[in-house]
Amino acid sequence: MDVGIREGFRRLHDGGVFIMPNAWDVGSALLLEQLGFPALATTSSGHAGSLGRRDQQVARDELLGHVEAVTSAVAVPVNVDSETCFPHEAGGISRTVELMAQAGAAGCSIEDYEPGIGVLPADVATDRVEEAAAAAAQHGLVLTARAENHLYGIDDLDDTVERLISYRDAGAEVLYAPGLTSLGDIERVVKAVDRPVNVLAMAGVPVVSELAAAGVRRVSTGGSLAWVSYGALVSAARELLATGTTSYLAEALPPAERDAAFTSADARDVGAGPDPVSRRGASRP
Repeated sequence: MDVGIREGFRRLHDGGVFIMPNAWDVGSALLLEQLGFPALATTSSGHAGSLGRRDQQVARDELLGHVEAVTSAVAVPVNVDSETCFPHEAGGISRTVELMAQAGAAGCSIEDYEPGIGVLPADVATDRVEEAAAAAAQHGLVLTARAENHLYGIDDLDDTVERLISYRDAGAEVLYAPGLTSLGDIERVVKAVDRPVNVLAMAGVPVVSELAAAGVRRVSTGGSLAWVSYGALVSAARELLATGTTSYLAEALPPAERDAAFTSADARDVGAGPDPVSRRGASRP
């Protein structure tokens, strides 16, 4: 991977705010890149949905293949929603981070929730962040540490702030508490951690200009864009099934926008061999 892309991703966090939407497949990544976003992220729930599964049901090898496919297709930095960084797989968290770097990621995240366990004890989570941060530093990735309390019904902001400070001290470069919607709560997190903060765009979250004024550095979308797209699919299919009409076509992506995003990918793939790493190298400026 071009080292400049990773350095550019890190510089995006130096000041101001940027929006980093989450793509769930190559097509969505190409369309979002064409729209002009400076960086993209993957989404664990959106990727799982593309495989017909629920969130947190994707194996590490499947994630790595997905990351390589997306990073091979676009020329902007990609941050990986890497869940727990697969601590129980061979080589654990450190190996997972190394493999994501090899797959072309510019950054990755680690969260403090594990299926079957719940939100992890803070000391266990901090140890995992420390391991991920060391590996990320070795491979030039930006590490985001996530406090998952507010996605799982634990509305304890004091605990969330304490966790994020601990994760910061363990080496995380970006802090993230998905599920916060109050501007006051978000401002408190920003001031407390004194590091770049990511906010999840969701219902009830302040607009981006207000987040910027509060000191937020990055806004992501999680799986929401994927589920909006799937929602449009189901709505259109229900209309066709129920009435036989096709009014849904009024909302179809114009061919010109599709072609603008996909033509460059067609050109990169012409004559490309089966090695995705070769295609990724060819796609970089």
